[in-house]
Amino acid sequence: MSKIQMNTVTLIAIVGMAVGTYLTRVGGYWLVSRFELTPRFQAWLSYVPGAILVSLIVPELAKGGPAKWGAALAALVVAWRSGNILYAMLAGIGVVLLLRHLPVFA
Repeated sequence: MSKIQMNTVTLIAIVGMAVGTYLTRVGGYWLVSRFELTPRFQAWLSYVPGAILVSLIVPELAKGGPAKWGAALAALVVAWRSGNILYAMLAGIGVVLLLRHLPVFA
């Protein structure tokens, strides 16, 4: 049986990032609870997760190739047709794996 050794600095960094993430989330909820939100601001907040997702995906697609583009298209079509994000992710992963193993896209 192999033992996993972890550097103390690595452990502190992981715990620090977890605490930072938690405090950011809780702090956001606390801050929003202090104000009366207008319907317009609530509508704006509903678009934030999608905007963050797009900001993470688009740069990766811009530097990606046909395999990533095909996977993104497959995920988009499956998400649109089924409404199920899990199916969309699985379709994207499957397509990128398939296309990466084809000689044309390798």
